[in-house]
Amino acid sequence: MPETERSAAHPAVRAGWLALGLINVALGIIGAVLPLMPTTIFLIMAAACFARSSPRLEAWLLGHPRFGPTLRAWREQGAIPRRAKIAACTGITLGYAAFVLGARPHWPLAALVAAAMMACAAYILTRPAPASPD
Repeated sequence: MPETERSAAHPAVRAGWLALGLINVALGIIGAVLPLMPTTIFLIMAAACFARSSPRLEAWLLGHPRFGPTLRAWREQGAIPRRAKIAACTGITLGYAAFVLGARPHWPLAALVAAAMMACAAYILTRPAPASPD
């Protein structure tokens, strides 16, 4: 976002984006610790929120040694690293298994959830891998 647009935003709007960014960072941290909860998607959303509220926090997140390269690859190329694709699809599979075993849904609900999760996995798998740095 251009600096003129960022500075023209109402302070309450910027505070709202900042709060959403901080909530997403908190959810990302929880996801880094808890199995089956995603991390990267929350950090992608946090970076987008910080782009509208705090250039300093946006730069911190994009420069983070662990998460920064993945976030930059997504932002610049729409790319997902191979390891992240494997982790995401494994998490989707384990999440679906936990859902089926724990909730014991009737087949129409199980099929609907399976279709939604397969659509998410297909989206992830069809993203390009990041271009290797030259």
